[in-house]
Amino acid sequence: METTVSPPESTTNVSANVDPLEISAVNNHTDDTNNHTTTDAAVSYFPSDPMETEPNSEPPEPQGQPPPGSQPGPSPQKKRRRRRKIFTDMISTSASRLRVLRPHPKPTAAYSHSETDLNDSPSYHQPHRKRKSPPDLDKEVDIEALIAISVGFPVDSLTEEEIEANVVSQIGGVEQANYIIVRNHILARWRSNVSLWLTKDHALESIRAEHKNLVNSAYNFLLHHGYINFGVAPAIKEMKARPMDGMPKGSVIVIGAGLSGLVAARQLVFLGFKVVVLEGRARPGGRVRTKKMSGGDSKTLAAADLGGSVLTGINGNPLGVLVRQLGFPLHKVRDICPLYLPNGRMVNSDIDSKVEVSFNELLDKVCKLRQGIMEEVKSVDVSLGTALEAFRFVYKVAEDPLERMLLDWHLANLEYANATLMSNLSMAFWDQDDPYEMGGDHCFIPGGNERLVRALAEDLPIFSDRPVERVKYGSDGVLVHAGGQEYRGDMVLCTVPLGVLKRGVIQFVPELPQRKKDAIERLGFGLLNKVAILFPYDFWGGEIDTFGHLTEDPNMRGEFFLFYSYSSVAGGPLLVALVAGEAALKFENMSPMDSVSRVLEILKGIFSPKGIAVPDPLQAVCTRWGQDQFSYGSYSYVAIGASGDDYDILAESVADRVFFAGEATNKQYPATMHGAFLSGMREAAHIMRVVKRKSLALAEKMNNLNQENSDLDILFETPDLSFGKFSVLYDPRSADLESNALLRVAFQGEKLNSDFLYLYGLVQRKQVIELNKVEEDLNRIKMLNCDFQVRLVGRKDLCNSVESIITCIKSGRLSST
Repeated sequence: METTVSPPESTTNVSANVDPLEISAVNNHTDDTNNHTTTDAAVSYFPSDPMETEPNSEPPEPQGQPPPGSQPGPSPQKKRRRRRKIFTDMISTSASRLRVLRPHPKPTAAYSHSETDLNDSPSYHQPHRKRKSPPDLDKEVDIEALIAISVGFPVDSLTEEEIEANVVSQIGGVEQANYIIVRNHILARWRSNVSLWLTKDHALESIRAEHKNLVNSAYNFLLHHGYINFGVAPAIKEMKARPMDGMPKGSVIVIGAGLSGLVAARQLVFLGFKVVVLEGRARPGGRVRTKKMSGGDSKTLAAADLGGSVLTGINGNPLGVLVRQLGFPLHKVRDICPLYLPNGRMVNSDIDSKVEVSFNELLDKVCKLRQGIMEEVKSVDVSLGTALEAFRFVYKVAEDPLERMLLDWHLANLEYANATLMSNLSMAFWDQDDPYEMGGDHCFIPGGNERLVRALAEDLPIFSDRPVERVKYGSDGVLVHAGGQEYRGDMVLCTVPLGVLKRGVIQFVPELPQRKKDAIERLGFGLLNKVAILFPYDFWGGEIDTFGHLTEDPNMRGEFFLFYSYSSVAGGPLLVALVAGEAALKFENMSPMDSVSRVLEILKGIFSPKGIAVPDPLQAVCTRWGQDQFSYGSYSYVAIGASGDDYDILAESVADRVFFAGEATNKQYPATMHGAFLSGMREAAHIMRVVKRKSLALAEKMNNLNQENSDLDILFETPDLSFGKFSVLYDPRSADLESNALLRVAFQGEKLNSDFLYLYGLVQRKQVIELNKVEEDLNRIKMLNCDFQVRLVGRKDLCNSVESIITCIKSGRLSST
């Protein structure tokens, strides 16, 4: 929902939008140290691809040239570096330890010596050109291992999913070591060209024949779990349009058309399921929302990501795979981020560096503290804010007013990454996902992330404006009430945001298990808001992507503390101001006009002293994610008393009928767009495993039943007496007329085709004699039911007395042979 306000003194259009969120922030929790920095101009990957702001429309002409006479923007002096607090040497140590995986000192465990050089190969069909020496294979195995690590696989062990899928016959040992090498090779081979479908034969080309079973196991796992052959490239879509084996697997109702729901739906269709997607909004994408903005003359255009915006780490990121497949360019978010005081002056670089170092040291002290008292912290958690403030007080950090403003800016940045106040974050587990963080640059997609949404939503059966009110589940399937209609299926996948689950918007019948309800309550769901403003030209300078603003009020430190420049990616001169922490909560109740006026006031305070005029905006949009009835917030965080385990609990299925996906179900990658994507793939594979398990259990049951029927059929090949469709086996232990006998009646009808249905009954010998005297089987059935009160049953319902007779007959016939 959007409302537009036009102030009389300008041509600004201010929209209060109740639709969006920022999922992917710079979700590393502490945004200040990266492995590398750059002063280059914007880095564009795949630069040959034009930008796009709307489907089937020409990209807007680049905007942002200031009018003659205006002065250039400030020259940045400081680089903000995304900090990785721990596990900084994980990749390098992992590579060296990989050698212990091989059962032999030479690299021939799984590879063929005629392996193709994948990096030089434009397709999977190019013939082998050269042999590789053992050192070359060593290097390639290690490179492939690094690729697997970037995707999320452990160094020298199997994932829980691999163990559950029984990819090897025994955990540990040579087979597992070779499987890991094979798995990494297949993964790396597809990643070398993600636009082609990698077949099992392609994978076998460079693996020794003796390891064919490992290739089958690894290939099937990677395919079914969405690690290879996923996405929207034409070749991939063509293959995925054909269900794997043509056998129907059942029906799944997907609630929510966000990234997790769209990805899961596509994978489920490929796996052979019938799928329907129910979306409460009028559009797909969920918390990924790109808004097309324009000026009054419609010549100045821009695409603003009001929700999830940043691809946080491109290495191994599945969204990066989609970008490659679609040929979209990527814009690296440059690390340069000058900070400005309330009076508009740039912060002195020496003071800035000093406070930045102090901030990092405070975080390190908190990390060391919790490592020493982890068991105590687990039972009595405190907030990260309390711990940081205690150390700040003890070590007298940032006592100077200017330094305190700088420290507050870093704290606001931390509140931005976690979408909540420092006082809400768990000291023990707030950064539990750091070891899994995607590596590589943080990037924007020119034209907005909705381009990915459109590609993923293509050809899916999505029913919009279908808010779900009730989910009923049981042994016979699921019944979903949405938009005044009922939808029946075998299973349901719920991908709604954690905020919706917290509000209890959807009624589950029966109620969800207490364990899951407790996890929903413990985990936090925070808030981040944005103000996107389109200007007639770029007055702030195009050589930076971000700049920050300090405030004197600690309680409002997150108010427009960071500005993103989208000029290089949006198609027009667009600025996005972020509102985090306590300020984000207060922002929800501000009028759009007041919010935009406050942003302009800050911008004029920064640029007017430099002689740079801030023009009137052409259009402005304010988000209100906390009021959005389909999200009630922005993204998840680990609150006091919660832990990473709560993400896993939220991901647990219920009764093999109700499944859950979304960023808040992904322990490794919460609060990110790629975390949502991966959770959708995870649950598609989970649903497939459940169906297979049920099918195997049913097949085993039927096999046992058929085995039992087969044994009985053999006995009735030589009955003691038969007449019409009736056959009789006497109890060999007695010839008395009162003794028991097993009676079998054969039924045949059109629905049975040429097969017989056999029913059984326990009768006495004298009753058998009387039945034999009666003409026609129908009359005999009447006598059984009416006169003898005998009820015919199936094989599995026979009583113990009958089983005893069968055992005696088997024994007697065996002894006679």
